[in-house]
Amino acid sequence: MKLDKKVCIVTGAASGIGLGIARRYVAEGALVALADLNLDAAGAAAAELNAAGPGEAIGIAMDVTSEDQVNAGVAQVVAKWGTVDVLVSNAGIQIVNPVENFAYADWKKMLAIHLDGAFLTSKAVLPHMQAQGSGAIIMMGSVHSKTASPLKSAYVTAKHGLLGLARTIARENGPKGIRANVVCPGFVLTPLVEKQIPQQAKELNISEEDVVKKVMLGQTVDGEFTTIEDIAEVALFFASFPTNALTGQSLIASHGWFME
Repeated sequence: MKLDKKVCIVTGAASGIGLGIARRYVAEGALVALADLNLDAAGAAAAELNAAGPGEAIGIAMDVTSEDQVNAGVAQVVAKWGTVDVLVSNAGIQIVNPVENFAYADWKKMLAIHLDGAFLTSKAVLPHMQAQGSGAIIMMGSVHSKTASPLKSAYVTAKHGLLGLARTIARENGPKGIRANVVCPGFVLTPLVEKQIPQQAKELNISEEDVVKKVMLGQTVDGEFTTIEDIAEVALFFASFPTNALTGQSLIASHGWFME
């Protein structure tokens, strides 16, 4: 098993991509804390994963924009399992609007969840990783870490920022055995993406079918959504990679939606 007894924290893990990554990690023998705003949902998801095994899961409450909650959640994990080997900073939301109509409060909320959350969780786990001389920090970027789309100024800005944060962590902590990487999915059909379909149809004055076929999948090589399982495999790859050879790198999984 690739992550046997490795202690992992996945944020935003009660559903969607976060839950998919947690499921894949538990299947590889990991001890996984599912961190989420919704403790009940995280606990229910953890119970499901425990039933499947062979790893172990717990649910913990965490608002990634709160330093106190992040620190308390990490402390809870360390108290139970002794350390943190892998962090997946996945928690995120989406708000779409043109720049001139983008509420400043929404802008701050988006950056707080995506960027502040990645910063605070990384800051909290790094001392434990440094003490043991190993660790992997994985941030959930996006194709929008590499390019831009209309209506997504805050999201694009935040996802670009994750590249800089991960690369800085990689530079500072490579000598200490800690890697940092960014996973960059294309469109994955999660509730977050499904919510965007009617919003974009309204803003762009096109049908919901055209949003899917032309906006979301029009640039893919096969007209297919990237799956949660696809992204979980990339997250497993980075978590289990044995050396610093790939630290600071990002990997795009988008059915060719974006290539570099």
